[in-house]
Amino acid sequence: MKRLVLCLACTAAMFAGEFRVGVAAVKITPPPGAPMAGYYFNRAAEGVHDDLYAKALVFESDGAKSALVACDIEELSRPTIEKARSRIESLTGIPAARVMISATHTHTGPVLLGGEMGYNLSGRMLEIAKQYAADLPEKIAEAVRLAAAQMKPARLSASIGREPSLVFNRRFHMKDGAIGWNPGKLNPDIVRPAGPIDPSVPVLYVEAADGKPMAVYVNYALHLDTVGGLEYSADYPYTVSKLLGAAKSPEMVTLFTIGCAGNLNHFDVNWRDPQHGHNEAARIGTILAAEVLKALRKAEAVPAGAPRVRAIIVKLPLPEVSAADLEWAKKITPEFDQPDAAPFLDMVRAFKIVEVARRNGAPVEAEVQVIAIGDQLAFVGLPGEIFTELGMAIKNASPFRYTIIAELANGSIGYVANRKAYQEGNYEPVSAICAEGSGEILVDAATKLLLDINAAH
Repeated sequence: MKRLVLCLACTAAMFAGEFRVGVAAVKITPPPGAPMAGYYFNRAAEGVHDDLYAKALVFESDGAKSALVACDIEELSRPTIEKARSRIESLTGIPAARVMISATHTHTGPVLLGGEMGYNLSGRMLEIAKQYAADLPEKIAEAVRLAAAQMKPARLSASIGREPSLVFNRRFHMKDGAIGWNPGKLNPDIVRPAGPIDPSVPVLYVEAADGKPMAVYVNYALHLDTVGGLEYSADYPYTVSKLLGAAKSPEMVTLFTIGCAGNLNHFDVNWRDPQHGHNEAARIGTILAAEVLKALRKAEAVPAGAPRVRAIIVKLPLPEVSAADLEWAKKITPEFDQPDAAPFLDMVRAFKIVEVARRNGAPVEAEVQVIAIGDQLAFVGLPGEIFTELGMAIKNASPFRYTIIAELANGSIGYVANRKAYQEGNYEPVSAICAEGSGEILVDAATKLLLDINAAH
């Protein structure tokens, strides 16, 4: 025992003050027949266009570790996060609270039971979905275990690219005074977008001490609903990863996280051409990969140090739902197993009413997490589809030069709009299970954590 203690002490001394990184990827593609996520009706997967992965990045210095995980999945339920974190802690010793696990939001991934969006599953689809939800935490933990098992001295560099041609606000002021949502291409009734975009492309590059590429972390605020169909696919991040690997190293792992894109998508209403399918995902991924490579040419070294973590659970209020609302919703939600079973906004509103009523007055609990590396780099995790105005407010208030916000991190609470959108209406605020003002609560919480963690450094 004395020899073991001495060996551990020698190992700790050997790596004291040294910044090390580990990276790994584990396949999480479900079997054929699993229910596919992202829409208000059921569809069973028939094949695989490209595999889905859980990709992990582990940082360590002075004995302090932290992990980032990006999963090619539409959303991650809070129970899945908690199980994965617990398993990660038991396998690696990394405390659960020091792990950020996010979903890319691909709409060509599987349903993960336990999320905020309801699915009326039965038969084989339900059986596969249950097994997938049971197995996923272990696979996420395995990605972190593998990354932690191959830590090596590494350097970080970062840059912020800019790609405004791919992303559009999907809410529009219309000639009749209403706010339109995805109003269609070349619609003559469109006046102007109802909100901004965030064209920034934060990029973190990780290379080993010998200069060998290890990983690149890419963040972009653009919905992943490009492909459609019945094949599993990571959507446009698949092309981003493939092209960056070809340009840098086939062994390099690309982690993609989605920024605050709750009201953003890829449809250019002024462009006649259709924008759907694998070709469109490849087009978007190619342009985004090119911008990442341009950003990497300008990347500057990021002083690294022991990762520091802060987190808080904030309680978000519920919207008001009456008994009459619930009676109406229960009459039509059982029908939602086919497309067009009811008018779209009726389906959206009904699902929201049922979920809010199910909570029986309990507020929505949302984890806001910050992981800081040195005094220039911070990752922010928010557990919902966050309006871009809210993300931009956090970035503007952050004291860190590089502030990377991953939405749909550490859970999923659905859409989180800003106050303005609640007054305007349409899809996102209609579907939201948290009340007006919730987005601003998240901004305040994230800003305070960033300021606190910076002041304590």
